[in-house]
Amino acid sequence: MSITYLEAIREAQARALAQDPRVFIYGQDVGAFGGAFKATKNLAAQFPGRVIDAPISEDAMVGMAVGAAIEGMRPIIEMQYADFSTAGFNQIVNQAATLHWRTNLPCPVTIRLPCGGTSGSGPFHSQTMESVYAHYPGLIVVTPATVEDAYGMLLEAVAIDDPVIFCEHKQLYNHLKADELPRETLPIGKARIAREGRDMTIVAYSAMVQEALAAADELATEGLHVEVVDLRSVKPLDTDTVMASVARTGRLLCVGESWPWGGVTAEVIARVATEGFGLLDAPPQRLNCRDTPVPYHPNLRAAHRPTIRAVAAAARSVLRH
Repeated sequence: MSITYLEAIREAQARALAQDPRVFIYGQDVGAFGGAFKATKNLAAQFPGRVIDAPISEDAMVGMAVGAAIEGMRPIIEMQYADFSTAGFNQIVNQAATLHWRTNLPCPVTIRLPCGGTSGSGPFHSQTMESVYAHYPGLIVVTPATVEDAYGMLLEAVAIDDPVIFCEHKQLYNHLKADELPRETLPIGKARIAREGRDMTIVAYSAMVQEALAAADELATEGLHVEVVDLRSVKPLDTDTVMASVARTGRLLCVGESWPWGGVTAEVIARVATEGFGLLDAPPQRLNCRDTPVPYHPNLRAAHRPTIRAVAAAARSVLRH
């Protein structure tokens, strides 16, 4: 029997609710309806009064969560889409992120952002927001790329005393499966070597880890051995694991689904270039989506984000130097 990425998120929430009476879930249609993507299906019946439908106001949702955290609760907020979190942006970056610095009080709020594009979802339901939130001190930003991390990192996020932005990729919900839930996972802030290699390093996160692994499989048929690093969290960023990989391979490609300007891939390359320039045998490169709003048409959307073919082509370009 297998478990999907989406089911792992649901199971993690059920376990968090069962283990800690301070945990509750708040979001639009999360109760009887089970959430827009069914991440809270049946949880309202299992935990009466603790899976609560919210008004259509992301600002109010996050503001309530910050207040509840101040009073000792540990809320999980579900945004229907990551894009909509901008309606609660003030509460997230000016209230949740700064609360501990201003008051010395913890702010254990977990905000789940269903992120990334799916076919036909367009510019208002497809954005990846990790780079935006990683810019702000006080927020932890995680990007699980596996079923195991979707489960383990969500449980850890709920237990952390800081606000956590949990970026769960919609494309992985039902396509990614594992045989069972993990007993242990790496801690937040620690990257993972998803595939070992010697010729170059691809650093990726979220759904791009799967594209990077598939591209590495394709390149292996050409005799090229690519190491893939899954960042897992982008704030904090595990520079040590990235640097150790680059030290082994001498070449670096960073892949992300978000826009290129000022993104996570730019930060990784900046750190490697400033702290490990002597490790590089070729200029580091990055691959992101196109610098446009996400298109509706499935063909345009497919060309908008990095594909397996594009990752493999970018890797060959790095290897040619």
